[in-house]
Amino acid sequence: IYADPAKRLELYFRPKDPYCHPVCANRFPTSTVLLRVRRRTRRKKQLDTEGQTQPEVQFEMEILGIVTTVYKFQGMSDFQYLAMHSGPDGKQTSMYDKVLMLKPEKEEFFNRELPLYIPPPIFSRLDTPIDYFYRPDIQHREGYNNPQVSGENLIGLSRARRPHNAIFVNFDDEEIPAKPLDAAVQTWKKVCTNLVDKKVEEELRKLFEVRPVWSRNAVKANISVHPDKLKLLLPYLAYYMLTGPWRSLWVRFGYDPRKHPEAKIYQVLDFRIRCGMKYGYAPNDMPVKAKRSTYNYSLPITVKKQGMLGQQKGCLALLGLCSPILESIYIFQEGALPPYRQMFYQLCDLNVESLQKIIHRNDGTESECTERDGWCLPKTSDDLRDSMSLMIKQIIRSTRPALFSNTTSSEDCKEQLAYESGEDEDDEEEEEEDFKPSDGSENEMETEIL
Repeated sequence: IYADPAKRLELYFRPKDPYCHPVCANRFPTSTVLLRVRRRTRRKKQLDTEGQTQPEVQFEMEILGIVTTVYKFQGMSDFQYLAMHSGPDGKQTSMYDKVLMLKPEKEEFFNRELPLYIPPPIFSRLDTPIDYFYRPDIQHREGYNNPQVSGENLIGLSRARRPHNAIFVNFDDEEIPAKPLDAAVQTWKKVCTNLVDKKVEEELRKLFEVRPVWSRNAVKANISVHPDKLKLLLPYLAYYMLTGPWRSLWVRFGYDPRKHPEAKIYQVLDFRIRCGMKYGYAPNDMPVKAKRSTYNYSLPITVKKQGMLGQQKGCLALLGLCSPILESIYIFQEGALPPYRQMFYQLCDLNVESLQKIIHRNDGTESECTERDGWCLPKTSDDLRDSMSLMIKQIIRSTRPALFSNTTSSEDCKEQLAYESGEDEDDEEEEEEDFKPSDGSENEMETEIL
């Protein structure tokens, strides 16, 4: 815990109880000293003013060092949920001997009839008391409607969604928008108050003239703009595709990629680095980090706010980092590892000749645009993933040869490639169809504008 400043120190009142909810201490810097105090008592007794005998006591103090970090338990103890069952007579019966497996058990242990015991997934979100400051109903802007409350969503939304006035188009929609919403125009005109914003608007217009379909990451890599301004500028110049081969991409107003076979180079490829010992390396051995991890996630508390990360990202966008670093966010190059284990590439950003040959196999003979493969041949995404996975495996092999102790011939590589594109790849395709974007993600499935 001390090695990670973002983590909290936990104290369990019942350490052997896996259902015990801890109290947490927050980390604070301090500049105090650690003292060793010794109390020495002599047997020789002295008479005090009243004639009573008192032992002679002396104190010795020694400074051992300086304390720079302290953990303070400032929060309240949370609810505790015991593995108990209430009988018909109201008697409480412990269930720990029935739900805890302390040793290898036989099948009978798992087939026993037990009362339903499901501990809550989370207790109180904050452990420090706060003032609510009750106020009257919030007066929303004109045109705001309260969110609908149904049986599936009894709580509803805590606030109105921030409007960004983007137009969302599905692959099955017949028409595509030719111009932005009036609200999007008014919003951008309101924030476009200086020459820098006007210059950014002109740069983005030129990008869409050169290339009618862009990803958010590609835009951020080519122009220097604050993320908050980009949220308002993109709906002003393009619409957002929700489904199909151009999902999660921004398309210039008036351009329909479903009617232009040359738009296949702008299709999106959901690529995920394959992990597992079947491929010769485990996830922990891979020199590519995941975009986020549940193991390092910590809930926000009232003492420490999770607000610096967004400020840092905005600063990076304003500073305009060097081109190679930004290009790696949306361009796949031979001999270089992707920055994350899951990436969303446009086909034109796969800067490898062998991959481009796979993409352009049917140039001039495109007949139909499908929701799964777009203008490409069926299973083109599978072939691209297989080739990219083999390239990445070779890179990892060269950087960490100890992971691949058994040398394989070219024939073995072909067999491995064929094996990798078997049933597991079909499962991966099913994941791609059912994939739904998550809020707050930094990849191209970003949906905070919704």
